Amino acid sequence: MANSRDPQNLVEKIVRYKISQTLYWKNQCLGLTAATLVNRAMELDHVGGTFGCNRKPTSFLCLVLKMLEIQPDKDIVVEFIKNDNYEYVRVLGALYLRLTGTDADIYSYLEPLYNDYRRLRLKLPDGKFGSTHVDEFIDELLTKDYSCDIALPCLTKRWILVSLGALEPRKSVFEDVVDQIDDIVLDDDYYQGKSRPSRSRRDLKRRRDHSNPAEEEEEG
Repeated sequence: MANSRDPQNLVEKIVRYKISQTLYWKNQCLGLTAATLVNRAMELDHVGGTFGCNRKPTSFLCLVLKMLEIQPDKDIVVEFIKNDNYEYVRVLGALYLRLTGTDADIYSYLEPLYNDYRRLRLKLPDGKFGSTHVDEFIDELLTKDYSCDIALPCLTKRWILVSLGALEPRKSVFEDVVDQIDDIVLDDDYYQGKSRPSRSRRDLKRRRDHSNPAEEEEEG
């Protein structure tokens, strides 16, 4: 992974302390290893950072810190991200990679998750539950400064990495339209019994956000 300093320091000191005082950390996290972490991650049922006036950490945030402590091999992290059966395992791995991975790896492994539209339960700051979706969570990781109350490391713009040859260009709009047509049958199977959000507006906005400003001027 890219960062050489202790990655646990990516979580605020006060938040790390609050995590260490929770029963979840003491009872469910202390004995975890890279091999057993996935079993605990499979039990997650929401994402989020801290909540309430005392900023109580969620179990999701506790496991993020545990991963930062264990520093699992990249192969394990990639398996988390590629896990199609457990969406919370997937986004846990995605957040960990965003915190510790190289810029090229972050784009390469997280961008495909834009095609995952499953709903996620989200613990809100006031302690109530809201909802988001996997693709929206991934967009937060790639475009925002914070996620789950953790300041995200700076991420090089995608178009810069493309210009340096570190990444392949994203597919054209036409190719995406073809893919969406091909996905209709797959989506019916993949989202059985689940509601699917409208994706066109979000996808188009992302394309604008990740594009090279120079190219946008030429198109205009």
